[in-house]
Amino acid sequence: MVPNHGEAPVLEALARYHDADELGFTPPGHKQARGADPRARAVLGDAVFFGDVLANGGLDDRLSRGGVLERAEHLMADAVHADHTFFSTCGSSLSVKAAMLAVTRPGNRLLVGRDAHKSVVAGLILSGVEPVWVEPRWDASRHLAHPPSAAAYEQAFAEHPDADGALVTSPTPYGSAADLRGIAEVCHRRGKPLIVDEAWGAHLPFHDDLPTWAMDAGADICVTSIHKMGSGLEQGSVFHLQGDLVDPAELASRADLLGTTSPNVLLYAGIDAWRRQMVERGPELIGRALELAAQTRTAIEAVDGFHVNDARDFCGPGLAHDFDPLPVVMDVAELGTTGYRAADWLRTHHHIDTHLFDHRRVSAQLTHADDEETTARLLAGLRDLAGHVTELRDAPQVVVPSPADLRMDQGRLPRDAYFARHEKIPTAEAAGRIAAEMITPYPPGIPAVLPGERLTEPVLKYLVTGVEAGMFLPDAADQRLETVRVVAEPD
Repeated sequence: MVPNHGEAPVLEALARYHDADELGFTPPGHKQARGADPRARAVLGDAVFFGDVLANGGLDDRLSRGGVLERAEHLMADAVHADHTFFSTCGSSLSVKAAMLAVTRPGNRLLVGRDAHKSVVAGLILSGVEPVWVEPRWDASRHLAHPPSAAAYEQAFAEHPDADGALVTSPTPYGSAADLRGIAEVCHRRGKPLIVDEAWGAHLPFHDDLPTWAMDAGADICVTSIHKMGSGLEQGSVFHLQGDLVDPAELASRADLLGTTSPNVLLYAGIDAWRRQMVERGPELIGRALELAAQTRTAIEAVDGFHVNDARDFCGPGLAHDFDPLPVVMDVAELGTTGYRAADWLRTHHHIDTHLFDHRRVSAQLTHADDEETTARLLAGLRDLAGHVTELRDAPQVVVPSPADLRMDQGRLPRDAYFARHEKIPTAEAAGRIAAEMITPYPPGIPAVLPGERLTEPVLKYLVTGVEAGMFLPDAADQRLETVRVVAEPD
């Protein structure tokens, strides 16, 4: 049967639920907003509560005989050229862990790009899988990492032929993309599966002028956050599967092991609606966003002190393979300030929240939802910032190490170090000790320190000066980084 992409099974099931005047003596306890605090209803709106029903025994019957979720997942798989699709209401942080556990197992090895998100490292800690780190392609002049090359994965497999598969992050939050076809070919020549953490790539299947979508490039599993570049709600994620290297039942079992038994139907509805919207209007909507991004980039480039990174900056020999222009990454180094200070100024003075920020960059993420009004407001804020640059100078400087100094030796497995007996010591005394925690500048969420790594002076100085400049370290036991959690030494 030819899929009917005019359908939205989850949304339609919600409409039927309300039309039938279903009365639930079940969770959720607010019972279609009747028990919700009126102050909450005033802020959130009743639609939030009306859409909050049980998945089984509410949206569908107790045995899921209506096949609501199954049909929605089938339509999504067809839309993006996958064999199977699974919806997740726990974000791509869960989806990528499920993918990892379906490909490998405790004690085995997995090739992982060292620019992976902290959720991947959390998966290593929970699973006991041994990572074989694959080095990103470093731009030493811009202090920025791009995805590892296919050759780097080739070399890693040559050195560790027993690895169960590989994981690569593409595109990065900065918009740089990997050679997924090349990496998939490296994996498949050995009969090993490739996982792509494509959390920032929900839009990629729907326009030809964007980097190649992971399923089209030959990846076996692809994880995508619908809420990042799509129209889904926060935590809405999907993971796709194709080929015969990973058992779909195994992948579903791993997701069930990690996921909630109380999924939020609102998130399912957002995913379902995004798929229909993109199948019906994706090329038009994404095409308009790309045109708007091009215009906006040109306008920002004309503002004194701003440089907008583009494919000429990010792609080429030793750099990224491809580039997504919708994350508008602006280098503010010429303004004599940091991305942290620029982001804070924009929020304080123009109520504009930027996507990510670091020691020299700030990024404005554009999507199909933007228009001339939103970009005009962004441009006004940036021009005003440039006019007040004297207020932003003298920002504390971050001492960013060279690529070689950023990398530390993995002295113990992430799981072993994380769960080992640990102690807090002054950061000034931590060089040479084994980290017992993850320390992650956020955003973009790529750990600078992993459990099990032997701490070095350059990395500690980077983080300490980063905190002084405005860096946020949400997972450090001491977010001010006056102390560090390390593996306790034997008595």
